[in-house]
Amino acid sequence: MQVNQWIDVHAHFTPPMTAEQSDARWAAMQKADWVGTKPDDWSPQAALAYMNRAGIAMQMLSNIPASLEALRASNDYGARLVKQYPTRFGLLVALPTDDPQQALEEIRRGADELDADGFAVTFCYNGVYLSDPSLEPVWAELNRRRAPVFAHPNAYAPGSFGRPSPVIEVAFETTRTVVDMLYRGVFRRHPDFKLVLAHCGAALPALSGRLLLLGTEPWVPNPQNISQSEMRKQLGALYVDTAMTGSVHTIAPAMAMTGCEHIVYGSDCGVPCTREGTALANLQALMDHSGLSPEQVEQVGRNALALFPAAAKRMHEAEL
Repeated sequence: MQVNQWIDVHAHFTPPMTAEQSDARWAAMQKADWVGTKPDDWSPQAALAYMNRAGIAMQMLSNIPASLEALRASNDYGARLVKQYPTRFGLLVALPTDDPQQALEEIRRGADELDADGFAVTFCYNGVYLSDPSLEPVWAELNRRRAPVFAHPNAYAPGSFGRPSPVIEVAFETTRTVVDMLYRGVFRRHPDFKLVLAHCGAALPALSGRLLLLGTEPWVPNPQNISQSEMRKQLGALYVDTAMTGSVHTIAPAMAMTGCEHIVYGSDCGVPCTREGTALANLQALMDHSGLSPEQVEQVGRNALALFPAAAKRMHEAEL
């Protein structure tokens, strides 16, 4: 089976760094239990070369720096990249979700000035979780716009037992936060924005059956009175990507929770934890998936075209 005009929703980028900035990033990673050699810095040329080798038509770029100044500068750089390569890159504008007013301003700026294809958020940004009540106006605005929102854990957070957080810790940050959003009624009040969870929803699909079984028991605090049927519907409305999760072990629970039409291809390229060989192996695992028909695999690769219509239009124009 060959990749045919797939769109990659989970691709990171980094604005150009000085040698000192690059060294500082590597030093911080080493303090967070990373070992080995210093990774190469990201470049659009390297990203395009990988996409050409893998057969990927477009990457939706995201990067969420920890400071507001760096975040805005990164969004500006991403917008320039899309203008330079409009048929190969899309932009998910990062939101500073530790400051609701600044997040609202970046939504406006992203949509009105940067031609954003969607938005990107971190499950816990500078200590503020996406389930925090202060973010209610942010979700309301994203819901009003019916926006696609890509949600990613903090891969540079401290790990555990001497291993970096991308190995497993990121999965639990994702799961805890989404479950809290569910119990706080975020998805009930704002059903029209489309949330895409990185890494096939992390541990959430595997635990969704347990959550549905126990989550509405009388001994579980449930101030919004979320019913089991409502919980099932809201879990099923989520989207998940295949970044580092293309195997049968992770796709099967996602299929049960949300269905093939809500699984989108993601590579996780552009960050130090993803080597090209690993990304290609994950892609091959998805294409060889014994639980999916060739038609379903192709559907996964192209589902995101409906989420990002402006990007899909640019891709189509490139084919003409």
